[in-house]
Amino acid sequence: MTTMRANMIMTKIMTTKPRHLLRLQSWLSPAFPIGAFSYSHGLEYAVEAGLVHDRESLVDWLAADLRHGSGRNEAIFLATALRADDEQIIEIAELAAASFGSSELALEGLSQGEAFLTTVRRAWPNAALEQRAGLLADQPTLAPTLAIAVAMTCRAYGIDPMDTLHLFLQAWSANLINAAVRLVPLGQTDGQLAQAALEETVLATAEDAAMATLDDLGSAALMVDWASMQHESQYTRLFRS
Repeated sequence: MTTMRANMIMTKIMTTKPRHLLRLQSWLSPAFPIGAFSYSHGLEYAVEAGLVHDRESLVDWLAADLRHGSGRNEAIFLATALRADDEQIIEIAELAAASFGSSELALEGLSQGEAFLTTVRRAWPNAALEQRAGLLADQPTLAPTLAIAVAMTCRAYGIDPMDTLHLFLQAWSANLINAAVRLVPLGQTDGQLAQAALEETVLATAEDAAMATLDDLGSAALMVDWASMQHESQYTRLFRS
């Protein structure tokens, strides 16, 4: 390989990687218009019931969900969808849409997925993404969850799967920490300490999910689903889930 060609390849890599990271940061930002701020994933009831009452109990709650509950399942759906072909993506999307433990968790995942795809398709048009979105549109009763929408988008743009997994889980936990900051309440510094405490959990969950298949799906974080069900009839609510 000539020096000139090697330099051209390196320049392309150095240009592409930052662009992908910029897009991931935009798409997974709290400012991205998918309404993430309005969902607590059952945390609102968990706080009212005294199950989450300080930073330590919040970290325990979220770590359990990431390693053993819906957070883990979302990571598996994301990872498998990132490497799926056209036929497989339909199967994965159907299973993801049917996997929620409560009606409010379904609302949380499906409404954000629809909003995510709508916004990305308008602001960052892409032929490969349109083709994948068309496959789902051909299934009248099938809507993408957020994990499926993110996977379809990142696959279409050729974004690194591990970067996608890590930042998706980081954003997932950050959104719930922000909800807890308002609900417990916690200070902003405690929120950042909680985020830092979850780094190893995020890394471990992403690493496991990258090697997982749909056969590895399952949840042992029953209290998260229970809290979400209880939230449906909670008298005073700030969040939609």
